[in-house]
Amino acid sequence: MHDEWEHAHTDYTVPARRRIPASLADSEGDWRHYLEHSTPNGWLMQHSAMTEALVSGKPMYLLHTTKDIDAIRTSRQLHVSTGCLVGALYCSPLASQREGLRPHNLGAYLMRTKPSTTPLVVEVTPDAPIRPKGVDYLHLGAIHLRTYLRYQSFLTPAENDQLDRAVLTGLHAAAAFLDLALRNAAGHATPAPEFIDQLSDAVTHVPFLGYLYFEVLSEYLMLHSTTPETKTFAQAGELNNWLYKRLAFAAVDGMDQLFDLARFSPRHHRLVQLIEGMEPVLGPGVAEYVRRRLSHLFARTALHPSEDAASVTFQGADLSTIQTAAPGLLGQMVFREIRYLARYRQLYHCFEKSKALEAWDYWNSEGIPTPFNGILPKGEIGINPVYPRSSVRVWTAEQDSEGYLHPAEEVTAVFMPHLASWWAPPRQCEI
Repeated sequence: MHDEWEHAHTDYTVPARRRIPASLADSEGDWRHYLEHSTPNGWLMQHSAMTEALVSGKPMYLLHTTKDIDAIRTSRQLHVSTGCLVGALYCSPLASQREGLRPHNLGAYLMRTKPSTTPLVVEVTPDAPIRPKGVDYLHLGAIHLRTYLRYQSFLTPAENDQLDRAVLTGLHAAAAFLDLALRNAAGHATPAPEFIDQLSDAVTHVPFLGYLYFEVLSEYLMLHSTTPETKTFAQAGELNNWLYKRLAFAAVDGMDQLFDLARFSPRHHRLVQLIEGMEPVLGPGVAEYVRRRLSHLFARTALHPSEDAASVTFQGADLSTIQTAAPGLLGQMVFREIRYLARYRQLYHCFEKSKALEAWDYWNSEGIPTPFNGILPKGEIGINPVYPRSSVRVWTAEQDSEGYLHPAEEVTAVFMPHLASWWAPPRQCEI
């Protein structure tokens, strides 16, 4: 179990060392070297301000925005949420400066776009320098699958049959593209426009591909952007989070009301149009980057590390075969499909609390009071609610005319290992 969570975490300050399937054209280390040394902002993968704050061992200041300040005051409790941080209080960094606490550009974005929320300043005083290991939700598939199999008895036979049919139907419908992606990962290139259009069609059947597509494009934009805005953020040690926010809202109607990456599936023409509209110089290279990078990441996140990417096929495969060869993909599909069961509101805490407990145990054993989103150290960071060796204080905050935050009223509240309620997005008939 510890090994699975280790596999799902990334530390950009040390060389890549995950086990990966055989026959891939590039290793994880190859990609890491390229991204760090051949992109304008790649140096931030190792040397972001957030990473330096973590390893300093000094008190960290984080921003959390809440719509429920009265409930927090009344209950004297802070609950955590699931999502990309598994089970943590979602925050962004604050830089302590003479003028006050300066929000990271992600936090500034959240405060600007959610003006009805109350900003909270959280001070975390660690017991030691924090290991900069971030959880990568794209690599959680095997854990999703193991959790489902462990608690499969909580579902009725009819619900299990419904889940099996839905997952297998989706996999068979997308099998030709999944095989195509593996061939590309092994070095057999498909023309990028054709690859992107087939990817777009496959997202409908395998929603996980929408998440993978979006994260690859987010990485492309954040690491390659050279706009004045991006350069300003980079000078502060920050990757530009505004880029992928703009991308998501431009690509999918209604994303500001329902941020659901299962709906993210621009075709080739639309993809180039979107990127050129944001930063024209990045348009010509985006499709080829997605082809190469998404194929590689798909093979790594979908297949068991002992597999050979050149010999796996999804066409005609049954669930037992897929479970052995591609537990990561099967787990990601089950994780998303189970949310559409009519009883999932009742089942949510059973499945997600189990994963959160494991994550908290892993973080405690690794000395991580503040886990972060490890796809990139872009500023999404959280608070482990049951870390026993750090002290945490919370204040409401006031923002001055220059954008700096200042602690106002200390909030008497304790972090609880309780997951905030969550609901599944409605199934989209048309992506």
